[in-house]
Amino acid sequence: MDGMRLILVRHGQTSSNVADLLDTAEPGADLTALGRQQAAAVPRSLAEEDIDVVYASTLVRTQQTAAPLLAERGLELRVRDGIREIAAGDLEMRGDEASVRAYVGTIFSWADDPHRRVPGGENGHEVWQRFDEVVAEAHAEGAGTAVMFSHGAVIRSWTAVRAENVTGEHAAYHPISNTGAVVLEGSPSEGWWAELWEGEPLGGDRVSDAAHDGPAADPAPAEAVPSES
Repeated sequence: MDGMRLILVRHGQTSSNVADLLDTAEPGADLTALGRQQAAAVPRSLAEEDIDVVYASTLVRTQQTAAPLLAERGLELRVRDGIREIAAGDLEMRGDEASVRAYVGTIFSWADDPHRRVPGGENGHEVWQRFDEVVAEAHAEGAGTAVMFSHGAVIRSWTAVRAENVTGEHAAYHPISNTGAVVLEGSPSEGWWAELWEGEPLGGDRVSDAAHDGPAADPAPAEAVPSES
């Protein structure tokens, strides 16, 4: 089977992003007014893409972000648990610096130890496997281009481990803004190559609010990132 174009889009801004909270459980916070503006800009940004299928996670913010694209293209949404955010576990809905550092730091230590677990949450192998399953589903059904509305931490983590040209260090220090995207080409069997790592909202500066992108857009603590030597 030929390769697939995979567009991973982070959801729009939520009230939990603004409050800097680790909001990973279902159903999660709704989009803010700005988040809805960001979502509305997505179809125009993807106007040149020949999209076959659109997925979103089980958290409402991804489904809300996908809605304008679905309406424009007349596509049905596929909701899958496998592309939800990395579970914060015991740190859920906390926003203190120590909790955010523990969450982000654990995720970006997985390059050295993927068995390490977010306190009360998931480990790297569990996260990557569930995300792999959704990507494999889209590929197996012959999608030429699949768009998946997902979350900042899981997009960064999965891309770092699956894309040949993205290191863990790059993913750790280059966050993805609300409605920023990573675009990859490849397949589950042949591997992936990142064509674009977009640190800006798809709608550009007019829908940007980098100060309120939430903890999943935080750079990893330096001590948590393995050396790429």
